[in-house]
Amino acid sequence: MTATDTPDQATRPDDGWLAAADEHEAVELLHELGCTDGLPVIVPTPERVARMVLASGLDGDLMLAALGPALGAATVEKVAVAAVMAGCLPDHMPLVLAAIQAVADPTFDLTEMQATTHCTAPLLIVNGPLAPVLGVHSGFGALGPGFRANASIGRALRLAMINIGGGRAGSSDMSLLGHPGKFTYCLAESESASPWEPFHVSRGFAAEQTVVTVIGAEAPHSVIAIADRDADPGGDRILNALAACLAAVSTNNAALGGGMAAVILNPDHAATLAQAGLSRADVQAALRQRAANPRSALVSLAGGTARKGQPDDLVHCFASPDDICVLVAGGGGLYSMVMPSWCAGPHRNRAVSVAVDTDQACVIPGLPGA
Repeated sequence: MTATDTPDQATRPDDGWLAAADEHEAVELLHELGCTDGLPVIVPTPERVARMVLASGLDGDLMLAALGPALGAATVEKVAVAAVMAGCLPDHMPLVLAAIQAVADPTFDLTEMQATTHCTAPLLIVNGPLAPVLGVHSGFGALGPGFRANASIGRALRLAMINIGGGRAGSSDMSLLGHPGKFTYCLAESESASPWEPFHVSRGFAAEQTVVTVIGAEAPHSVIAIADRDADPGGDRILNALAACLAAVSTNNAALGGGMAAVILNPDHAATLAQAGLSRADVQAALRQRAANPRSALVSLAGGTARKGQPDDLVHCFASPDDICVLVAGGGGLYSMVMPSWCAGPHRNRAVSVAVDTDQACVIPGLPGA
């Protein structure tokens, strides 16, 4: 079996592979070395890793990026190790590679994000034709248990951030409490349930491309709003409810500003807003305008972290409507979700989108459909 960059390099033979008597002992060794997320993993044997590398269509030694804060070399083989450990299928490998490239983009501020005391984690949003083919779930419970692709793809990114990036709790990952999305945080947009163009198209990609967008986000904050099109013809009830949650004065978005946030509308809320004549851009603009607080309210809770100005100044949480990522997912009903963000780092932890490269992908003999 293999590990990536273990804390104790002396435990590894010269060829970089670890040895264990059986799978149980191998898993226990990986736990002992700090190479897991605390849950059992699939043992990354040479054969399993080789099949994952083969599925990528790339050379295992190819360097994709350096992942902070340790600036470990994210080679295709090391990413394949993380994917195997997370339980990915070889077909998932192109999405994992795109996620790695997204968080390695300098504007994502991975090194600073891994080291912050804030409870931020990469939220992976998958769009495009490969999402349903690979089983990336977008409907009821999309951010919950029960969906292998969602769970394993997001987990592969986290294991890479631990073992290649060196983000270990209490030593380099200084998040005070963290949140469950630091295990895995991945879903697809429900493009078929959306009244608007797909989210990745709004970010400049073609509809036929498969795209992974990564944004550093807190855990989901539930927003309740009754989608009554007769009582709320303009969608104001939904917009005001979302804006109120985005502008909660104790969030970094309100106190620090300049960052981004994710808004996941359930299909009923999205339909109500669309029937009110609102495009996605209209929703973003309305939320940007309404997500604001008097500076006095910020000072009362945020103190010195609040932005400067006069007490009666209206302080907006976002600099631009484009800073609010709006997509559609989940089941229809009362609840949508907002995910505030960290808003810090040299680039304010910007969302990054990367197109999935399927040209290099390889069919693995012996797998279903091969």
